[in-house]
Amino acid sequence: MKRLDVQEKENNIQAKIKDIVDILCKPKSYKAVYHRANHSAPMPEIDQLGEIVDLLKSVIFPGYFGNSDVKPETMRYYLGAAMDRVFLLLYEQIKRGFCFFCSEDESVCEDCDRRARHITSQFLDRISDIRNVLATDVVAAYEGDPAAQSYGETIFCYPSITALANYRIAHELYNLNVPLIPRIITEMAHSKTGIDIHPGAQIGERFFIDHGTGVVIGETCIIGNNVRLYQGVTLGAKSFPLDDDGKPIKGIPRHPVVEDDVIIYSGATILGRVTIGKGSEIGGNVWITHDVPPGTRVLQGKAEEFFYDNGSGI
Repeated sequence: MKRLDVQEKENNIQAKIKDIVDILCKPKSYKAVYHRANHSAPMPEIDQLGEIVDLLKSVIFPGYFGNSDVKPETMRYYLGAAMDRVFLLLYEQIKRGFCFFCSEDESVCEDCDRRARHITSQFLDRISDIRNVLATDVVAAYEGDPAAQSYGETIFCYPSITALANYRIAHELYNLNVPLIPRIITEMAHSKTGIDIHPGAQIGERFFIDHGTGVVIGETCIIGNNVRLYQGVTLGAKSFPLDDDGKPIKGIPRHPVVEDDVIIYSGATILGRVTIGKGSEIGGNVWITHDVPPGTRVLQGKAEEFFYDNGSGI
């Protein structure tokens, strides 16, 4: 009797699973969440992209990442091997990114492979530029934090440098019109650091995010040189203009412009296509949706007074 009861329960479970699978396999159920590339190409691979970023960091910061015993006389060998590996991995991942969005039939589309190879070559040409600007970020982190004991400490320990390394790599790929891959790379850093930088944002030299957790920098942000942010700062969009079908219009400028030498303290929220003028200081927990003139200090509790005094409201 007990054996029959067990068998009956097993049959009921199998029947339930069949019913659930039948529901999940209905086209209406998976229409919005299913993907199959026309080329039957695999999706970009997170582990491979992680290896690419790690290899690039070993090239950009030799001796800090990868082989820590690298010497000037052996650097050419190590960097050459890393760059060769980067090319092979990145070319494959970029090709997968193109195939992810490609609408051409497999029998006629031969463009993804050619474009991926060409863009990977272009990207390698930009690695020295990425290193140069990241070096200014490292200096800004060291000089901007009295607790920092060395450049190496900021490279190893500071979430700002981790997030910026991923961002600056992703930004160059974004500028080369690589789909999907740049966003994956910045989201990898976002998950580690809590710093969310869209690869489309334009960020100048000597950029420092102190502490960093909760910082959001939107796609169309423009940030000048020598800018410092603290934790919890949001540089976001105020609203989303809609087209005639009620869908958000893509690609229009909708995030702040932050000019040179600006400091934005923790918890500040700046929304919309507003300009924070050169040399301004934005206090903690301030909410801003209007332009701020150069050299202005905006403080919590005084922000409303400041804007009304200038006749623009808040």
